[in-house]
Amino acid sequence: MKKAQYVIISVVAIVVLLLIFGSQMFYVIRPGERAVIFKKFGMGLDKENIFIPGFHVIAPWNDLIRYDVREVKAEETMDVLDKGGLSINVDVTIIFNPFYDKIGDLHENIGINFISVMVVPNVRSAVRAVTGRYTAEEIYSTKRGEVEAEIIETTRLALAEKNIEMKDLLIRSISLPEKIKAAIESKLQQQQEALAYQYRLEREESEAERLRIQAKGIADYNRIISQSLTPNILKQKGIDATLALAQSANSKVVVIGSGDDGMPLILGGN
Repeated sequence: MKKAQYVIISVVAIVVLLLIFGSQMFYVIRPGERAVIFKKFGMGLDKENIFIPGFHVIAPWNDLIRYDVREVKAEETMDVLDKGGLSINVDVTIIFNPFYDKIGDLHENIGINFISVMVVPNVRSAVRAVTGRYTAEEIYSTKRGEVEAEIIETTRLALAEKNIEMKDLLIRSISLPEKIKAAIESKLQQQQEALAYQYRLEREESEAERLRIQAKGIADYNRIISQSLTPNILKQKGIDATLALAQSANSKVVVIGSGDDGMPLILGGN
């Protein structure tokens, strides 16, 4: 009887403990999440053991810290200066996420507010540093691709050092003062017109050269033919033509006399 009472008391005690500490012992890590444990009475933050999605049981006196490791998008609008000190407005979108296996280091060094503490400042710093090496015209038109690539690489390296993986960075727009923008666009239009004019000149020169070569070829051909047409060759051509006509079933010819060169005169024929 005492044994049964002891078992009942033990079960009740366990149930009570589970009710009290259950929310601090049983955790479900959802897809797109990772977690680390802070052991209050042990080694402190356990950076090496990363909890993956699934069901986990921990000691009730330990703290579980969750991190969303899915890709996150942040948008920033900032005013920066070009190489000459001209103010430029830049809109940037960055896509990133923490390195899955580095959230322990991320939590220890930065914390769960890493977006505002680390990502945004690094993006702003990279954009300012890169645009400060180019002129407004280069940023807006002639070297825009190069500027974007340099901003992306600078930001990626800076965030990787802080255990954050940058997946992509897009410059949505670059805005200049209207007068500067109009001047740059006018200059670009003039350059395009000059290039088009140069192209037309080159095309016409190429066509003129082609015609000169063609004319020279025709002249050389006529000269060679003229030199090769001796009286004997012309007489042979006449004989060949006469034979061809005589052998044709569809021709009716009358051959009489001879010409000054000894060739027969051909009259009629269809």
